[in-house]
This record gives sequence, structure tokens and C-alpha cells, in this order.
Amino acid sequence: MTDALGWRRKFGVIAPSTNTIVEPDFSRMGVAGVTSHFSRIHIRDQNMAGDAGMQRLLEQIRDEIGAACERVLTCEPDYMVMGMSAETFWGGVAGNKEFVKQIHDITGLRVATGAEACERALRLYGARRVGIVTPYQPVGDENVRRFFTELGFDVDRIIGLRCPTAVSIAHVPEEELREALRELARGDVDALIQCGTNLSMVRLADEAERWMGLPVIAINAATWWMALRDNGIRDHVYGAGALLREH
Repeated sequence: MTDALGWRRKFGVIAPSTNTIVEPDFSRMGVAGVTSHFSRIHIRDQNMAGDAGMQRLLEQIRDEIGAACERVLTCEPDYMVMGMSAETFWGGVAGNKEFVKQIHDITGLRVATGAEACERALRLYGARRVGIVTPYQPVGDENVRRFFTELGFDVDRIIGLRCPTAVSIAHVPEEELREALRELARGDVDALIQCGTNLSMVRLADEAERWMGLPVIAINAATWWMALRDNGIRDHVYGAGALLREH
């Protein structure tokens, strides 16, 4: 017997309780027979002003993530998807591997992370030098730079928007993101990356690829792409960038 709606795959998704973007993004990029089932990490203090604020936010995630995984396991998912990205970059390549191991040890399932999804996308495109936009504080940007640098990529520039709260990430206007992409594209870059799953970039990235002539990797699109392709689902998704449309 298979699930009536998730007859191809059921994805268990972990996201912070403050995130209002990743769930509708995944829904909009959905394909027939694949369903995503969210478990929320309770964020009690959403203040992320300054490096100390961002560290406190991550501490809350670390305290709650095990319970969030255990809750979503009760719907018997086939695969885990991380609907958050900062923790997947933290500690560089070794930190990402340890994070994936932690989730696998709890769930017994394979895991898609934003960090690994971006790496796969960059290697697919043959990109070497990147520009990155994030909603993070400087300590978050340092970890993002470390992750990509350890993999052998050159980071031309990171624009960190330094959003003051976890919820305010979703309030960043499209014009601000568009200007950030334009600024990054002025550098010597092969591709642009957007981190932060609560930053709304999927639709804009799809458009920006056309007028910039560069891959623009929105992290929610990349993570969803990784999850689908890891599970042998090759459906083309339109309106979410070249990764899902062509690869």
C-alpha cells in the first residue's frame, strides 16, 4: 500500500517555526505524487541582531531539532529535507557532514541540505567563483564563506543583509534582493547563490538568470531539486530556475 497523495515519495521537512517562505516555496514547486510534511522547530526568541543574536537562534535550533525529527517520523516519510540553511553551513564542510550524520542517526533516512544542494549545483554548472547574498549576521556569512572555500570555490563577495529577527527575513523586499544580485554580478563571478530559506528568492532567481546570463541558485529551489533527484524523480519544474527546469 502507498500513500494516496505521496505515492512516489513523502518528504519529512524540518523548518523553524518563524519561517513563512520555505513551506509555500516547496508547495509551489511540487510535482505529482510527492508530498512534503513539515515539522517545526520552536523558536522562542527570534531576535537575531548581531552575532550573539544569531548564535542564540542556532542554539535554539540545536536544542529542538531532535524532537522535530522525531515528530515528523510519525508520518513515515521516505526522505528528510532541511527547510533551514544556516546550520547546514556552520562549521564548514565538516560541520555539514556532522549535521547530516546527526539527522540520519535520528531518522535513518537520507537528508537534503541547502549547503550540499548548492555545492552540487555549482559543480553541475562548472562554476568556480561565486557571489552570495544572505540574511545573516557577519558570523553567519563567515561560516558560509568557510564552507564554499573549503570546497575549493572562490567567494568573490558576500552581501549579508543582517536581518534583525528571524521573521523579518521574509520581509526583505524584492527590490533590495534585485539590487543585491546586480551588485554581486558586477564582480568576477560564474554564479550567484542565495542562502537563507526564509528569504524569498525562487521566483526572482528564475527571472534574474534570464537578464544576467548567470546561474542564480535560490537555496529553496536547490534543496528541492536535490531532494527530487536523490529520489529518482526527474520531473521538470518551471518558474523556479534552470536547475529544476533543465537538470
